Amino acid sequence: MAIERSEVEKIAHLARLGLDEADLPRTTETLNNILGLIDAMQAVDTDGIAPLAHPLETTQRLRVDLVTEANRREAYQAVAPAVEDGLYLVPKVIE
Repeated sequence: MAIERSEVEKIAHLARLGLDEADLPRTTETLNNILGLIDAMQAVDTDGIAPLAHPLETTQRLRVDLVTEANRREAYQAVAPAVEDGLYLVPKVIE
């Protein structure tokens, strides 16, 4: 599938790109090369190949999930202006 110069002009207009007359042939060729690469990639037989989440099949090292800080909610809420049932009360900002 090749893109014509007129299509590149339409795309440039829709994308609000200011292409000069000198840039149009080079841009048309570049877009045609990109579409050719996509066609070549779609022609590759991928039957029987499992998809990868990452090209390197590695696992992430995770740290142990341990609580390292004490619960200080009571101390923080003791200095709060307004608290009810363990929740902070704030002024209404939307009418």
